[in-house]
Formats: sequence, structure tokens, C-alpha cells
Amino acid sequence: MNSEDEIELIRQKKLQELLAKQQNSAIEEEQMKQRDAVKQNLMRQILTPQARERLANLRIARPELVESVEKQLIMLAQSGRINQQIDDKTLKDLLRRIAPKKREIKIERR
Repeated sequence: MNSEDEIELIRQKKLQELLAKQQNSAIEEEQMKQRDAVKQNLMRQILTPQARERLANLRIARPELVESVEKQLIMLAQSGRINQQIDDKTLKDLLRRIAPKKREIKIERR
């Protein structure tokens, strides 16, 4: 085997690795889309439209908080602890309890 053949074999192997990696990422992306669709469907069942809108607006400012709230709501619904849809007022109360308290900074000049 000469060096050109070896280089071609290396190229072929690298190309196969890249194609396999691309296929795996496409599969993972499809699975993520399916999980999101299931989660959105569950949230439609759990929350009223106003409450979903509030969470969508809050997601812009505090995405980690919204993810936490959604996970908790889904777990509660799956365990049967939520009997009716959660309205906007109830969601606000829940968010107040879950959200960390803000620290107030006071500067005194003397």
C-alpha cells in the first residue's frame, strides 16, 4: 500500500465517523422534539391558557425557574395530586412560593 491509498482509507474512515455522528445527532434531536411535544401536551392539560401564557412570558426572563415549575407540575399531575386545571392566580401563588426571595441592597451615605 502506498501513502495515497492510506490517506484515502483514512478519509473514508473519517467520512463514515462523521456520517454516524450526524445520524446520532439527528436521532437525539428527534427524541428531544418528541419529549417537548409530550411536555407541551401535558402542560395544556394541567394549565389554563392564561397560566400557560404567564409561563411563556416568564420563560424569557427566568427559563430555569419555568423548567423547575413545569417539572414539578408534571410530577404532581402524574401522581394524581392535581384534580383540576391550574389557573393564573394559583400559578402566581405557586411561583411566589418557589421563586427565591430577592435580597434588598441598601446603601447608606454618611
